[in-house]
Amino acid sequence: MPSPRTPRPLDHVVLPVPDLAMARARHAALGFTVAPDALHPFGTENACVFFADNSYLEPLAVAGREDCEAAAIAGNVFVARDQAYRFRQGDNGFSAFVAGSSDAAADDAHFRALGMSGGEILEFSRPMRSPDGVESNASFRLAFAADLRSPDFFGFTVQRLNVPAVDRTALTAHDNGVAGIAELVLSEPNPTDFQYFVQELCNNREVDAHSFGMTIELAETRVTVLNPAGMQAWYGRKASTHSRGLRGRAIVYRVGDLAATRSMLEGRGVATRTIAGRLLVDEAPGQGAIYAFEEIR
Repeated sequence: MPSPRTPRPLDHVVLPVPDLAMARARHAALGFTVAPDALHPFGTENACVFFADNSYLEPLAVAGREDCEAAAIAGNVFVARDQAYRFRQGDNGFSAFVAGSSDAAADDAHFRALGMSGGEILEFSRPMRSPDGVESNASFRLAFAADLRSPDFFGFTVQRLNVPAVDRTALTAHDNGVAGIAELVLSEPNPTDFQYFVQELCNNREVDAHSFGMTIELAETRVTVLNPAGMQAWYGRKASTHSRGLRGRAIVYRVGDLAATRSMLEGRGVATRTIAGRLLVDEAPGQGAIYAFEEIR
C-alpha cells in the first residue's frame, strides 16, 4: 500500500504583465497592497502581492530583453517558459502556479523519474527589500514540472534556501479584505487528461471528479480544472474547445465580508459580476486572470 502524501502548500502564481507600472496601478485600483519592485538576476522583474496565508501573486515583467534571451539560451526554464507564453498568448496572463517545497532537488528527481520534468533545476539569489527599506539577499531553488501537451501552462516547486525574516504585516493588509487564495482555476476541454500532472505537482493523489471537471487540493488551496461547461457555469465565460492544454483562467480570493469588498470595488469604478454568490472582476491590462472573491468566515 503506498504511503500517504502530504499536499504541498501554494507558494505563488505567476502572472505575466506588460510592465510593472500597469500591474501596480491595476492591483492598487482593486484594493491590493503591492510590494516594491524586485529585479531577478536573469532579466525579469516583479511587484508582488502578499497574503496572510503565505501565498502571493507574482506579476512578472521583462526588465531586460537581452538578459532574458541570454538566460533562456543558457537553459533558464523560468525565463524560457515566460518568453514562450508571451509569444503565444501575449503579455497579460496566468502562466504557472508554484508549490512550496522543503527539498526542490528531490522534487526535481521525482519529476524526472515520472517523465514530467520541465527542465534543469534553477538556483538563484536576489536582493529583497523590506517595507521599512532594509535590503538583504534571498536565495531560492526551483524544480520544474511540465507536460508537452500543455505549452501555455506549467508549474514548479520552490525551496527557500535563505530568506531573511521580514515583517510583512503591512504588505498583507489589503483594502479589499483579501486574506488569501482559496482556489486556482484552469481550463481544458478534457480536464482528466491532466489529472496525473496536477496530482504530482500538488503532491496529492486524491481527486474530486465532477461533471464540470476535477478539483485537487493543495494544503490550503484548491486547484480546479474546468471544461467549457464549467467555465460557462461558474464564470460565464465560453472557453474554446479547439485548443488543447491547460490554461490559467481565474484566481479565487478569500474575504471575510463580501459586501464590503463589493462596496470598495464599486466605489473605485471597478466593474463586477456576480455568479454563484461570488464577486467576479474580469481580466484587464495588468490583470491577466479573472479575479473572484468569495466570503469565507
